Amino acid sequence: MSLDQSEGASRDSGRRGGRDARRSARSQPLSDQDRPIWPGLPGGKFKVLNDAEIQKIHHAILDVLEQIGFADAIPSTIEYLTKVGAVMGEDGRMRFPRALVEDTIANAARNFPLYAQDPRYDLNPWGTNVYYGTAGAAVNIVEPLTGEYRESTVVDLYDCARIVDSLDNIHFFQRTNVCRELPSPRDLDINTAYASVMGTTKHVGTGMTHPDHVKEVLEMLHMVAGGEDKWRERPFVSQSNCFVVPPLKFAEDACRCLEVAVEGGMPVLLLSAGQAGATAPASLAGTVVQAVAECLVGLIYVNAIKPGA
Repeated sequence: MSLDQSEGASRDSGRRGGRDARRSARSQPLSDQDRPIWPGLPGGKFKVLNDAEIQKIHHAILDVLEQIGFADAIPSTIEYLTKVGAVMGEDGRMRFPRALVEDTIANAARNFPLYAQDPRYDLNPWGTNVYYGTAGAAVNIVEPLTGEYRESTVVDLYDCARIVDSLDNIHFFQRTNVCRELPSPRDLDINTAYASVMGTTKHVGTGMTHPDHVKEVLEMLHMVAGGEDKWRERPFVSQSNCFVVPPLKFAEDACRCLEVAVEGGMPVLLLSAGQAGATAPASLAGTVVQAVAECLVGLIYVNAIKPGA
């Protein structure tokens, strides 16, 4: 090798070494102070409504709950809610006095950690803390190499959970897709929960369609946690529960699932899915009134089952 060739090889090696060093540096986790997004990032600075407008909506919500109320309450719902002060009308609608609503808001838990299997990923969702996570119920997935759509599977769900587990800027895993190859709702509920907790040690959220499935999932989670007592100390899975059929009706199976979850120590994500102009008022303010009213009934429901939950 000539001197020129030797110098050229040395320069090439230096360039490669520098490139490799930069790649290695980029692959290292960022320190907390260098992250653009971190768990518990302060939020709440963008305010669409002023305090007077918020109060106007709040009083409209109280009017809806006290004067219109909810239809289609099942027997257990009636039993739980009338014990804390809700009123079952002769027209079949359950109404909620203002004092009951405001007392529930005042006494509801404010600081409730959402635990993870790995304590490093525990969430503190109160105050202005903001966390980022996945969500959804996709029935199809795109093959990354071919660009073709196909039905999503339990392996896809597991892989999505694994991806979330490795991403610093995603702080919890909410079920992302529907496992379309599973033949029954029971298979779907149990395997969705299993694939999720096997794929990530971060907090998991998932839905269930029948109270018996909730009981079976809880038994599985007891095994994962190392016993029911350990599960109740650190429940690392939440139930996504749309206990309401907008507008202002209870959903029977979801209510039963909610009851089993609360009694089993599982956190519940209360969902209202009204569609403006269809199952909710066309105006944005009216839709907000209905959605918050529905979720407040869920808050009353949960606290009627287990005060301070």
